[in-house]
Amino acid sequence: MKISVIGTGYVGLVSGTCFAEIGHTVTCIDIDKAKIEKLWNGESPIYEPGLNDLLTRNIKSERLKFSTGLESIKDSKSIFLAVGTPSGDDGSADLTYLFKAAEDVAKEISDDAIIVIKSTVPVGTCEKVRELVAKTTTKRFHIVNNPEFLKEGSAIEDFMRPDRVVIGHKDQYAADAMSELYEPLVKQGNPIYMMSNLSAEMTKYAANCFLATKISFINDIARLCDIVGADVNEVRKGISSDQRIGGHFLYPGPGYGGSCFPKDVKALLYTAKEYGTNLRIVEATEDVNDEQKLYMFDKMLKHYKGDLTGKTFALWGVAFKANTDDVRESPAIYTVSSLIDKGAKVTFFDPVAGENFLKVVGEKYRSSITEFNNKYDCLNGADALVTMTEWREFSFPDFDEIKSRLKHQVIFDARNLFKTQKVKEFGFDYYAIGKKI
Repeated sequence: MKISVIGTGYVGLVSGTCFAEIGHTVTCIDIDKAKIEKLWNGESPIYEPGLNDLLTRNIKSERLKFSTGLESIKDSKSIFLAVGTPSGDDGSADLTYLFKAAEDVAKEISDDAIIVIKSTVPVGTCEKVRELVAKTTTKRFHIVNNPEFLKEGSAIEDFMRPDRVVIGHKDQYAADAMSELYEPLVKQGNPIYMMSNLSAEMTKYAANCFLATKISFINDIARLCDIVGADVNEVRKGISSDQRIGGHFLYPGPGYGGSCFPKDVKALLYTAKEYGTNLRIVEATEDVNDEQKLYMFDKMLKHYKGDLTGKTFALWGVAFKANTDDVRESPAIYTVSSLIDKGAKVTFFDPVAGENFLKVVGEKYRSSITEFNNKYDCLNGADALVTMTEWREFSFPDFDEIKSRLKHQVIFDARNLFKTQKVKEFGFDYYAIGKKI
């Protein structure tokens, strides 16, 4: 099948590349000329394990192409819209880019083109796109919702071996075409769920908000563990063995971040209010997460009796999670800004996210932050180590090395990476989230 993908961000680039990998002919389209040139050279603008290799292989096989123009749309049976839908100031999803993409695509399509909304969009967006396209073209077309369920850091695996594929449609022609498109990915029995466009839109938001709720739930439990003396790691094992609960997204930490959960939680809450109702559990999820971002910072304040002036804190990790260079809504941003506002300085090391982090922290804080290329070098002369991202290389460090580099033996472990007994054996003052220390 010939496919065009509008947008070469995280979702568009991964989807387009993976479609090419399973044999489809794909053109990824973006208005950013510099990004398109980089992609033609097999260089991904985002960090995602395995993506560069797939890019190179499929460019060489001529199944994957890139363009700043819309010429490929005329010959494409499916056109995927994978543009950003960022949060507005009121929490609503900004659909400006999506509507512009839909209008541009509508001018170029051939009869029976399938316009696939891959972007995460509020319930009811499909009908708005349908009306917009109908006003722009006289060609026959079909609108499909196909939400993505990719996890940053394992997106290739998630796409190639999906738990499920969700297709929102209004007619059998589109449903059959989407079944054909995804057939190579579901041969092992993973289901394709066909449903209405409205249900597909709701499914995406419901899934992300439920996962966000699991994170806030375990963080809430971790706080109570801190108070009563229980150990959240033991509690987690005790509840996650129940198949009705499971262990995914039940790891305490500094709160969720990234491009999806914060935005999608806000958008679903906004949609509920538009329809005159409230989602009280989702509201609580967001409230808990907002507090959790500074939970470890509060422990720092308490340890230093409220005075952080002149202190230096060395951060391991600034990405919102491991295996990505994405720093959007990263808890590290909130921790660093709070530290600097209290008169502290920050050093940090992150395997891939450093450049992106320095771009988003802003000039106000930039002069108080120093990046290092080695996890141990950033500790030199610092008053404390703070773990913010669960990169694998941080899990089993040389504690003698840490001890020799730090000015004072203090660790604030916002990811519960270290074994309490081992850290204490080395004489560190140790703070974690919900662990019995």
